[in-house]
Amino acid sequence: MNADVPQWRLPPGVTRGLWQYAQADHIADHYDDYFAQNSLFDFDRAVLERHFTQPGLLVDLGCGTGRLLVPFTRRGFRGLAVDLSMPMLEVVGQKAAEEQLPIDRLRANLTELDCLRDGVADYCISMFSTLGMIRGRANRLKALSHTRRILKPGGKFVLHIHNRWYNLFDPQGRVWLAKNLLASLAGRDQEPGDKFFDYRGIPNMFLHVFTRREIKADLRRAGFRIVEFIALDTQRRHALRRPWLFGRLRANGWIVVCQ
Repeated sequence: MNADVPQWRLPPGVTRGLWQYAQADHIADHYDDYFAQNSLFDFDRAVLERHFTQPGLLVDLGCGTGRLLVPFTRRGFRGLAVDLSMPMLEVVGQKAAEEQLPIDRLRANLTELDCLRDGVADYCISMFSTLGMIRGRANRLKALSHTRRILKPGGKFVLHIHNRWYNLFDPQGRVWLAKNLLASLAGRDQEPGDKFFDYRGIPNMFLHVFTRREIKADLRRAGFRIVEFIALDTQRRHALRRPWLFGRLRANGWIVVCQ
């Protein structure tokens, strides 16, 4: 399918903006350069290294260019890169070939992972708000249920999400919160927390931003037990200081470790 497919042919949970993002060569080609000077990924990696202590199969759901798979496979892990974007997977393949890293690649929609057998993975990750890019709570629950299914007993899953109430600290964010609430109450095909915005030349990108209660309920419904819930600071580069002090509002987002 090309970037101009009709709406009815889009995969479940995938908006037109996300589909165009996934097909865009320029997004994948410049992804690493775009984030090269940004340290927001360092904290992610530190959390994963603390919880992923023994080598095994690491499945990266929404892998991008493999920024996390590459360092883990260098340490003896096996990797499975899963993404909707073929250009992203091609970059992962180039990195794996250059260093002869054990990374397999799978182009797939995260709500449709029936091709992966039960209990295949030791670890799964879904970072950089990948779960929030899936539109529709039922579709996000499907993705979480697949993740739970492909994990071995005792396997760990780590994900990152954004905090809906963090928008209260920004004037434009408060306007969006009010409009989003009205639209969801009016039944305009929006759920509370649904955002649309332009991103790197892609119009109408979609992102769902969560409340703490919402993500905890969804994870438990999918069969996960939460091991650690890490509130992130404004720049998403460190844990939030004094998370007990209105952390549900102050956190930019969360990294959640599940089992």
